[in-house]
This record gives sequence, structure tokens and C-alpha cells, in this order.
Amino acid sequence: MQSSEDYARLESGVDICYDTFGDRSDPALLLIMGLSGPLTWWSPDLCVLLASRGFFVIRYDNRDTGRSTKMRGRGGRRGDVVRTFIRSKTPAPYTMSDLAADAVGVLDHLEIEQAHVTGVSMGGMIAQTMAIDHPERVLSLVSIMSTTGRRSVGWQDPRLVPMLLSGNRTNRDLVIAQSVRTWGMIGSPGYPTPADDIRARAAETFDRGISMPGSIRQMQAVVSQPDRSRALRQLDVPALVIHGLSDRMVHVSGGRATARAIQDAELLLIPGMGHDLPRQLWPSFADGIERTAKRANVDSPH
Repeated sequence: MQSSEDYARLESGVDICYDTFGDRSDPALLLIMGLSGPLTWWSPDLCVLLASRGFFVIRYDNRDTGRSTKMRGRGGRRGDVVRTFIRSKTPAPYTMSDLAADAVGVLDHLEIEQAHVTGVSMGGMIAQTMAIDHPERVLSLVSIMSTTGRRSVGWQDPRLVPMLLSGNRTNRDLVIAQSVRTWGMIGSPGYPTPADDIRARAAETFDRGISMPGSIRQMQAVVSQPDRSRALRQLDVPALVIHGLSDRMVHVSGGRATARAIQDAELLLIPGMGHDLPRQLWPSFADGIERTAKRANVDSPH
């Protein structure tokens, strides 16, 4: 059963839009999306599949995305990403720890003590940070196509940078056309998504509300993140790292480094997978999330 969208109003002043799937009495599974991705990028069909595995599934819009709070003030200009990357006097408007605190705030709002946590790309970085900053709240961790924050791993194909910093976010037709080009560059060559599906997702994303300054502020959080390698080594949590061997947005070295850093982490490398969540791989993702949850010494999915 899917809930209607609601808002978690956090003490920080940020409002986070979320919805849920499944039975409230089942173990919680918190899904965290990546850069510029609203909660709808977690397909309802995938959420239903995960709920059928015995999870109470929660998905949400990160701040500066979709229907959650759009931040104000410093940052949000294209040049700020470069200045933040070179660690000048242009700090990021917020950090991975702030984004992880938003995730915890959603759990607090729902009165959920602990959850299994799965994050994609930037969402994987948030999930890792949540496990580091709030270990008592994380039952298991699945990090998909993400990295540790160390700059020598998980790099991006430099040809993608202009694409990320350009484009029109105010014209619906242009946003849809740009999305088709973008996912053609970074999607899974072994599991291509039909162009009509990409167009439909882009239209839905635009209609939820997109913000170029918001995307840039998220990029600033990504490029200013610390190297979590040492902190990840201190984790004591069941973990799975999933990465595509054809990922141009976050090189597979980032996934390998993440799995090396976390004690007893499982590493699942998928040939032909790029930087997306193709429908053909949903059973593999669901199997991995369920398998990892069952390693936790709590009431796991049945």
C-alpha cells in the first residue's frame, strides 16, 4: 500500500517531502536518491517489489529537490562548484552530514528508531554518512554506484562536467530533451531504458519542481565532502556495495574503495550497468537489499 505524500518538518527548518509503501509493522527501509533526483526516481514498482520482500519502504525528496525545501542564501551559482572544489573561501552551503541529518529527521518524524538504509550515487554518500554520524539508527547499509569521498577514486568522466553545469531548467520541453541526452550518456549500455520512459520521468521531475541553484548546492556538498575511508572502517554494520562496470558518472573504483573500507562488506559488480537503476536489474537490487538486511541481528524481513 502506498501512502499519500506528506512532510517531515525538521527542527532545522527544512521540510522534507516523503511517502511510504508497505506495512508499517515491517522493518523500515529508507531509500535515498542522488543528485537532483526526486523521490519519484525510486519507481513505485520498485518500491512495491521491496515492500513485497517484507520492508516498510520510505522514499523522500532531498532538500533542494522536488517538493522539499529549496534553500536560500549563499551558493547555487555555477562558479561556486569550481571554487568549492578547489577548497577556496567558498564553503558549501550545506554538507553531507546536514543531508544525513535530514534523513534521520524523516525517521524521527515517522517515530522509527532504526532503518535499513539504501542510497544511490549522492544518496549513497548520504547513507554512508548517516551510518557514520548516526550508527545507532542504521541496521544495514546498501551503497549503490557511489564512492568514499576520496578524490583518487570514483572520478567522473570529464566529458560529463559541462553537461551537469549547463542546460535549461525552466523550459519543460528543453528539460525533457536534455534528459534523453543525459541518460543516453550515463545510463546502462547493457540495460537501456526506452526513450519514452526517460521522457515520462523527466516530465514528472519537472512538474515536481526542479532548481538549477539547488542542484548546484548539492554538487557543492558532493565536491566538498570529506574522505570517509577511515570512518567507514570503524563501522560495524552489514553492508552491500553495488556498482556498474560501465558507470561514467562515478567510476567503479569508488565502489571498490567503499567495499574495501567497510568491514565484511559484500561487493556486487554488474557488467553493462551504468549510472541508473534499470528495471531489468530490480530483482538483483531487491535480492541484495534483502540479503544484507538479513545479516542484521534484528527482526529482518520474512
